[in-house]
Amino acid sequence: MYSVRTDLALEARESFPGDGGEIEGVILEKETKYLDGKDESINISTVRITNKEGETVMNKPIGSYITVELGSVNYNDDGIRTSIIECIGNCVKELCGELYGKRIMVAGLGNRYVTADSLGPFTIDNLNVSRHLAMEYGYSFLDEIGMGEICAIAPGVMAQTGMETEEILSSLADNIKPDVIFVIDALAARSVSRVATTVQITDTGIKPGSGVGNHRVGLDRNNLDTKVIAIGVPTVVEAEVIVGDRIEDFMFRQGFNSDEIETFLNNMGEPAIKDMYVTPKNIDETVKQLGELIAEVINTITAC
Repeated sequence: MYSVRTDLALEARESFPGDGGEIEGVILEKETKYLDGKDESINISTVRITNKEGETVMNKPIGSYITVELGSVNYNDDGIRTSIIECIGNCVKELCGELYGKRIMVAGLGNRYVTADSLGPFTIDNLNVSRHLAMEYGYSFLDEIGMGEICAIAPGVMAQTGMETEEILSSLADNIKPDVIFVIDALAARSVSRVATTVQITDTGIKPGSGVGNHRVGLDRNNLDTKVIAIGVPTVVEAEVIVGDRIEDFMFRQGFNSDEIETFLNNMGEPAIKDMYVTPKNIDETVKQLGELIAEVINTITAC
């Protein structure tokens, strides 16, 4: 059976026909946000899974998934960047409320030495960590300089540490007692056009390694005993998806109908490229820029 996997709830919803109203327990909302003073726009989609039926159909936990599609918008342009940071920040606050005055812990998941998996560590590098200042000078000092209380860690991956990421974060959370934990991770997309151009924000947490199908213990409220907000960007797409899409497009242009194309794809057998992933050639620079962008969002929404 030809099938593809995606970490984006929006893409999972798009695999079903219609506008979302006919799927029990799944609500889809879409809007286009025009950036202030610019001709540029970005698309924001919210998938809400409201019950067990929706959870089963979508194969994702009950909760809200907000997808911000940047597309070809140049988020390094100063004017555009400010609007995008505000937009993503508002999406984050929609799921967790106002953050100023809250104790925030940020975990940058992934392997710093694997380019497509280094989004989390690069985000941590650009955060305004401040908990040590509060401990040394008092929390009133943070108010004076307009900073929120942030601590951060890049816990690495199990192959490096021999520990589940959940074990590391739960131990830290027991000691630090954060109000909110942000987990930042690289994801996998179904569509090539969404690789490195899409940000997903969810209040359901995340499973480390989900981007390449290597699921570990979940990082969520149940395991960490506090609110967990996951922010992810797809940095890879399965090679099998790209090949399948090309075959589908070719057959469509040759006059095959959708049933014939589906039958052919389902009977191709397991391809030699199964479990291979593709990432853009400029992913090293792109991941650094996206890490800086996400860090700036967190820095901004936690400050006064």
